[in-house]
Amino acid sequence: MKYPFFGKIIAGLIGLAAGGLPGLVFGALLGHLFDRALLKALRFGSPENIERIRRSFFETTFLLSGYLAKVDGRISKSEIDHTEQIIAQMALDAQQRKRAIELFHRGAASDFQMEQAVAAFVAVCGPQRQLQQTLLLFLITLAQADQGIEVSEHAALVRIASVMGLAAAQLEQLLRMARAQEHFQQQDPRTAPGSSTLEEAYAALGVNSNASDRDVKHAYRKRMSENHPDKLIAKGVPQEMIELATARSQEIQNAYEMIRKTRPAMR
Repeated sequence: MKYPFFGKIIAGLIGLAAGGLPGLVFGALLGHLFDRALLKALRFGSPENIERIRRSFFETTFLLSGYLAKVDGRISKSEIDHTEQIIAQMALDAQQRKRAIELFHRGAASDFQMEQAVAAFVAVCGPQRQLQQTLLLFLITLAQADQGIEVSEHAALVRIASVMGLAAAQLEQLLRMARAQEHFQQQDPRTAPGSSTLEEAYAALGVNSNASDRDVKHAYRKRMSENHPDKLIAKGVPQEMIELATARSQEIQNAYEMIRKTRPAMR
């Protein structure tokens, strides 16, 4: 990929016109910084880099799934079943399935270096914070598979988030949303008798019950955008994992519909 130079030329000419030779130097410097940022963006969005991200996302997901499943000292049947369910949902071919299982067992090994695996993933993903959050949500779902998150699993998630550069408060927000969204699985808010509470619906969107109608709508649209299949694919989430995000979108939709029924202006 050729190095862009338009920024230096344009900014330099503007600087020259505005401040003479000193303006030219200053403008060229600003243009150079712009060109560097542009080159980084172009490289990140290239087909080759997106493919690297997809491979890294796939591998890191199953490595950390194994690590998280074993962190409490044992791998429960529910965790194995949940991982098998994820593999089934992804409709992996025989080779991919074998690779996923190998990665899971490698992550569960006693000598697995979690920090190195996460750091490598972050390096490949670059500034795409949403990719890291999407991966964390997959892991949170696995941790919840055996009826709640154990203390050791929570500590492991904190360590993983820390290596990613996410603050503890950001992880807790993801945990609250994931727990609440779980209550809206395969639930039709128009007919369900109320197995989920209104507080859980707000938590699923990541807002408080005293949020304004505008803030609720904004949170809903943001959550739906974060799980939009086309956007996730464009960012590098493997095609095989998109169905998992689609299921989460349905949970968010159900939660939003429950809230909407209680707010006349939103009906």
